[in-house]
Amino acid sequence: MDFFIQQFCNGLTTGGIYALIALGYTMVYGVMKLINFAHGELFTLGAFLGYLLLVTLGLAGAVGPALGLALSIVTVSGLVAAAGHLLERVAYRPLRNSDRLAAVVSALGASIFLQNAIMIVWGSQYRAYSARLLPAVSLDVLGQPIPLIRILVFAAAAALMLLLWLFINRTRTGLAIRAAAIDQGAARLMGIDVSRVIAVVFVIGPALGGLAGLMAGLLYGQINFNMGQLYGLKAFTAAIIGGIGNIQGAMIGGLLLGLLESLGAAYVSVAWKDAITFVVLIMILVVRPTGLLPERVAEKL
Repeated sequence: MDFFIQQFCNGLTTGGIYALIALGYTMVYGVMKLINFAHGELFTLGAFLGYLLLVTLGLAGAVGPALGLALSIVTVSGLVAAAGHLLERVAYRPLRNSDRLAAVVSALGASIFLQNAIMIVWGSQYRAYSARLLPAVSLDVLGQPIPLIRILVFAAAAALMLLLWLFINRTRTGLAIRAAAIDQGAARLMGIDVSRVIAVVFVIGPALGGLAGLMAGLLYGQINFNMGQLYGLKAFTAAIIGGIGNIQGAMIGGLLLGLLESLGAAYVSVAWKDAITFVVLIMILVVRPTGLLPERVAEKL
């Protein structure tokens, strides 16, 4: 039971990161019916921007770990959100009225461009986050010592998911996003600026993905230029498990995927953890082809 508690907490932490990335996929699909294949690279960009601020520029040492981390969170989310907005303007908006294949090719091209741009700027070798950014202490959870960094990462991910849920359900912009997800034509007739809605989605999703990249760097201690491929694939899988286009589904799918990975690695084999994850994905899709929750954002929000 002690071992199970530790692995369960590890799974929740990893699942929180997957859920934040999956939200970017599911929001874009919910409004545009398009998979943003460059989203994993925006996650990587967030990880490297955090490395630039906290390690290269030594922000934590200059102003203190707590303030340095807070400033990094604000800066990383803002810069990655700006990158996501620019991506939408350059790669997706000109092709909005074209066939879907053109948009998919553009997304793949943007992914390759961003990955290589990150490699050119920071190099192809692994980069290490400093272990001294956060104190190496543990907190007691049900009688088991859980590292503080894991608790903070999960708490931050949960808080961000809650804020997003409140934004979608309690604001006029959130109402506009839900309306555009149901029918863009009808939303335009109701006076909703669909282009602005899409721009907002391409700001919020990348911001969450960038923060997930920062969290991954702090949690695992090292990053590299192509890490977005694996994390992007896992997060996309989480979005499918939960129901692509459904925000609550992305949250549930991410947490479930993290738990499956952690418990599978602990009780079966580390080498088989990815295989177990995708076997479960296939089983879920056989039973519920649309995922655990209905696929459209607006029907459940």
